[in-house]
Amino acid sequence: MVRPGLDPVERVAEINGADLHYWVHRDDLAGPDGPDTVLMVHGLRGTHHGLELIAAGLPDHRVVVPDLPGFGDSGPMVGSRHDAQGYAGAMVELISLLGGKVVLLGHSFGSIVAAHVASSAPELVSRLVLVNPISTLALRGPRVLASGLASAYYALGKALPTRMGHALLSNRWVVLGASRAMTRTKDKRLRRFIDENHLRHFSRFHSPELLSETFSASVSNTVTEYASALSMPTLLIAGETDEIAPLAGQHALAERLPNARLAVIPHVGHLVHYETPEAAASEIRQFLGAS
Repeated sequence: MVRPGLDPVERVAEINGADLHYWVHRDDLAGPDGPDTVLMVHGLRGTHHGLELIAAGLPDHRVVVPDLPGFGDSGPMVGSRHDAQGYAGAMVELISLLGGKVVLLGHSFGSIVAAHVASSAPELVSRLVLVNPISTLALRGPRVLASGLASAYYALGKALPTRMGHALLSNRWVVLGASRAMTRTKDKRLRRFIDENHLRHFSRFHSPELLSETFSASVSNTVTEYASALSMPTLLIAGETDEIAPLAGQHALAERLPNARLAVIPHVGHLVHYETPEAAASEIRQFLGAS
């Protein structure tokens, strides 16, 4: 697939002991008279690549997308856990480096990280955008069996010798199975694009131990833990058929937030950023253009 308008500049910063790589789109729009920078946080096992299509749909904003420490090109942190709190600390450091407030966007597990940042350092976040936000615990309710199997899978990967564990957690057929379980589109070209991206980037994690630590955080925390502290304008973007972040939980989360709007994109699940990035970007543009 063609990715229009993408010519980001890669930069590296040492944050919490990690060589953190991040990509800057439209750096010329930065400055005191320009709009707030949009900082995007990817989800579990993701990299900055997954959010490129939404970034392309925000031509009036500087957009910054890092690889979280321990994923993609970024090294692991030293002295910090690779969980919601640890990643939130790293994002606070990155925001301070960028200067000024940001519009903070998080997808999936990244929504938990973003909510943690916004609740603990609200002075750094002008607006909050949560895409496929995690609003219900994975280890409860109808997903408990699938989540239990996934937990056992990650625990086994961690318990095995490093090379064997990495091979298990990177298994091509497991990655493809996960990719296809989340995909809703019937467009063969788009399905192939999503599979190829997951195969290329889904297994770019530092170690089975680090991945297990992050997975545990992803199924043990939700955005709702921070809801009472999220007073800034907030946009929730949900997939109508999302089984990982079910729609009922999104409605409940929206009701708990004092200044939130929920946008539901039809015929898509947990891969809004791949399947319907134009629709997501349109919602974000409207949100950022609102007074």
